[in-house]
Amino acid sequence: MLLEALNERLKIVQPTRQKVADFLSQHPPQFTPGIKELVSSLSKRGIPVYLVSGGFQSILVPVAEQLGLPVENIIANRIKFYYNGDYAGFDENQPTSSSGGKKVVVETLKNKHGYKNLVMIGDGATDMEACPPADGFIGFGGNIIREKVKQNAPWFVTDMQELINEMKE
Repeated sequence: MLLEALNERLKIVQPTRQKVADFLSQHPPQFTPGIKELVSSLSKRGIPVYLVSGGFQSILVPVAEQLGLPVENIIANRIKFYYNGDYAGFDENQPTSSSGGKKVVVETLKNKHGYKNLVMIGDGATDMEACPPADGFIGFGGNIIREKVKQNAPWFVTDMQELINEMKE
């Protein structure tokens, strides 16, 4: 279902390389307060951070760069382009293009890297549904509060500072 919906939306939009570049130019990344400090603190401790999204990798690259994350730590849908920059479809093999994809991503990361304590932080039901196989889930409501997540997350925060403070203890 998700795959078909994504395909239909992209057919309508026809995102060319130029449209993506224009969008990024007109809408630079805006960060939730504290996220840069949290990612920096995790990275300094040698804890890998991944951006797992049903969005598009090409939109998330500037986000990863500003957070100091390697581009290969972005797991998101990929738009394909022809050599001239026209839209050529999307990579249907990305797990994030299908329902339950974040679970697949978590399982893959755990199997590939042997992570024993993988924690997912997110504001949506698809983030929460990735636990298990994630070993923990922290619901985040700093940008938008989704009641299902707030009610069902084992830990729910609305400020990244709470997570940063917890790491200092």
